[in-house]
Amino acid sequence: MIAILSYGFGNVRAFANIYRELNVPHAIADSVEALEGADKIILPGVGAFDHAMQRLRASGFAEPLQEQVIGRGKPVLGVCVGMQMLADASEEGQEAGLGWVSGMVERIRFPEGEKTGRLPHMGWNTIRAAGNPILAGMDEAFGFYFLHSYRFRCADASDSIATAEYAGDFTCAVNRGNVFGVQFHPEKSHHNGVRLLKNFAEL
Repeated sequence: MIAILSYGFGNVRAFANIYRELNVPHAIADSVEALEGADKIILPGVGAFDHAMQRLRASGFAEPLQEQVIGRGKPVLGVCVGMQMLADASEEGQEAGLGWVSGMVERIRFPEGEKTGRLPHMGWNTIRAAGNPILAGMDEAFGFYFLHSYRFRCADASDSIATAEYAGDFTCAVNRGNVFGVQFHPEKSHHNGVRLLKNFAEL
């Protein structure tokens, strides 16, 4: 069973609708108890890094998540700001991240003199994947839907499993052990997003 964490940040219903169509057992987890019976966890996130981390801690989920993911080894998938929360910290604020994938979240910066760039990076973009099972079977020409102004810089390059191009190459998916993250929105990415969420369910 996949627990879709509901702590006030992220469109949990969109994930639930996809898993319902796939006939994958799932639940919207709005209490700590709901995590106990899960085999896997989705950590969605939108908005600002600090607000998301503060809300996660205020909701009482931070320590139980640590136990389930790091203590018990349950796979977790962070999405958008949920991926950024896997890092050590972010330039966007002062809160510490979860620290499950070592790295920093930094603002997207365009090369000096480039006048065409704008933030947020919004819309469809293709990715270059490194053969990770969670990214198997993707239509590379179709890509994924992005909406963000910050990017994840991994401390260990081997944790980066996919990159995209916007103001230079940036990591758009990470994996360390049982911890996965994607900067794009699979729940808004049509068949590629459905395939990714199916892959996660089948890990």
